[in-house]
Amino acid sequence: MQSNQHEQFNRSLGPISLWGLGVGYVISGMYFGWNLGLPEGGTLGLAISTLFIATMYVIFTFSYTELACAIPKAGGGFDYASKALGEKLGFIAGIAQIIEFLFAPPAIAFAIGAYFHEFFPSLPIFGIATVAFFIFTLLNIIGVKAAARFELFITVFAVIELLIFSGVTLPHFQLANLQANALPNGFVGIFASIPFAIWFFLGIEGVANVAEETINPQRNVILGFGSSIITLVILCVLTFISSIGVAGWESIVYPSIDSTITSDSPLPLALSHIVGKDNMLYHLLLTIGLFGLIASFHGLILAAGRVTFEFGRFGYFPKAIGTIHSRFKTPAMALIANMGVGLIALYSGKTSEIITIACFGAITLYILSLISFFKLRKSEPEMHRPFRAPFYPYAQTLALAIAVVSFFSMLYFNFKLGLIFLTILGISYGWFHFKTNAPKEHS
Repeated sequence: MQSNQHEQFNRSLGPISLWGLGVGYVISGMYFGWNLGLPEGGTLGLAISTLFIATMYVIFTFSYTELACAIPKAGGGFDYASKALGEKLGFIAGIAQIIEFLFAPPAIAFAIGAYFHEFFPSLPIFGIATVAFFIFTLLNIIGVKAAARFELFITVFAVIELLIFSGVTLPHFQLANLQANALPNGFVGIFASIPFAIWFFLGIEGVANVAEETINPQRNVILGFGSSIITLVILCVLTFISSIGVAGWESIVYPSIDSTITSDSPLPLALSHIVGKDNMLYHLLLTIGLFGLIASFHGLILAAGRVTFEFGRFGYFPKAIGTIHSRFKTPAMALIANMGVGLIALYSGKTSEIITIACFGAITLYILSLISFFKLRKSEPEMHRPFRAPFYPYAQTLALAIAVVSFFSMLYFNFKLGLIFLTILGISYGWFHFKTNAPKEHS
């Protein structure tokens, strides 16, 4: 089935917009989710896994940038793997990316609902999350330029909030709080906490999915990716140290000493040990903290729409999903379909489980994208590459090794969730193999 090549996106995004998208996709990972890895790994275990995952992400980001500049298409890893490894593995990479981008927003939507619920207890968490899905899906339908401007605006506020949070908490930092019960489950906890280390950075590859909407993508994608990953690594270190250093890791996982229920609000919990929950600064930072969640939620909806659209454009999903809105020049039907799936996930799973499934999708995408990187370097050495990833092949080999170890560690510690992920892949591949008239060649 042929793609609709005559339909084109508007090219309106520059390097600053791409920085806003890249950081925005990910920044909610600083606000919630990562702390759920502390009961598994403790401060030291999660720190070690985060160090390795951050190393993988830095290498992967620059390698993915090379692919995005050479093949600037909306499908991202789907397009790269299809060109390098053939349509079957390309399809698997695309489905993995779709799973990542479809399961991450529901987890964030739940956190948005929880944050609002803190201020307005009468409002139901799921009701707020549902309204958020409708509002930001509509914003993305209206136009990518408006969506990117909004994303940049709220991302800047989210970054400022994290810097303010660090400024308030670091004066109260004590090394003893980092050392307390630092490895509660031994070295096994390092591997068990991997999904939550991934959550710190999950989604940054979404920058590649707006390459078709970027002005001079061969230049601006480099700038967007590079500045995003540097910003995120700095914010990750600041957030980790400043929040745990206040009162130890248990204080940002459990709302009270006798509680066994984990919290999705680690930063407010840390801040409450300094200023108290009735302090104006606490409420101010809690309010601004919503910007971080909204930035990632909105940004991932944007990226997911492009990936799903690409599948529709190539006939793997119904034709309607692969169409561009005649007025807004956005993948409206893909965005609406994604919202439907996201709402189902929202109402059917817990935050930690949804995060883990999203991480399975992400790691699978990274593995196939890195293999595609190696394959294209070897099979198409003359391909025009405006940017070439440094330290080839040693850095990419290290990143691939970390990704493979991460996948099997996640599968070992989350076997049921891994089975759900693999089942989704298997059913999707069955649809691809038996129900679609796939193109003979994907270029």
